[in-house]
Amino acid sequence: MNTNITDIFFDLDHTLWDFDKNSEMAFDRIFKNNFGEIKIEDFIKKYVPINQECWRLYQNDEITHQELRYNRLKYSFDALNYSISDENIDQIANDYIEFLTDNNYLFDGAIEVLEYLKPKYKLHIITNGFAHVQTKKINNASLGGYFSTITNSELAGVKKPNSIIFDYAVNLAQASKESSIMIGDDFDADVNGALNAGLDAIFFNVRNIDVPKNLKQINHLLELKKYL
Repeated sequence: MNTNITDIFFDLDHTLWDFDKNSEMAFDRIFKNNFGEIKIEDFIKKYVPINQECWRLYQNDEITHQELRYNRLKYSFDALNYSISDENIDQIANDYIEFLTDNNYLFDGAIEVLEYLKPKYKLHIITNGFAHVQTKKINNASLGGYFSTITNSELAGVKKPNSIIFDYAVNLAQASKESSIMIGDDFDADVNGALNAGLDAIFFNVRNIDVPKNLKQINHLLELKKYL
């Protein structure tokens, strides 16, 4: 257990907020209304890895926000050999963002671990998600009361893993890097990003990928009690 830590920084999507489950529910609603011939499970199987790759490119400033919104849908429909107009893709993209935040499933143990941590530490969020969308997620899932500060990439002007967003978040929190730790599911953006910026890190390894043995990692949020 690290007794020097005063401030804990969480990622939001895929760490506290169950992005995959909430995303599938949003698409299910869209397809039932407009594209009933598409099986949601077939689409999701194509969409999830395509979306992850598009986000990786976006985080590394290789594509724009608009390209992210368009490409992840276009490439998924292409993978299904389903012909769709750009107008329909634009409508789906808009509906998806609107419907996504209506769902508020969290990872198992999220509220319990936040209740455990809040009396002991100052809690914060660092997210690459779009500000207005992330704010709605946090509010709809009743997470806002747990966090002292919320840093998003639009505020900081850069995205994780860029060290500037960690500097921004630590300054906003009026914390020090030496007494801060980052928790997230993205090995490059959250863990390596934090470590390179001078913060400690815990990897939320939900996909059980092989990582260096000396790295702090958990497979379930309640395992944070081992470290904090």
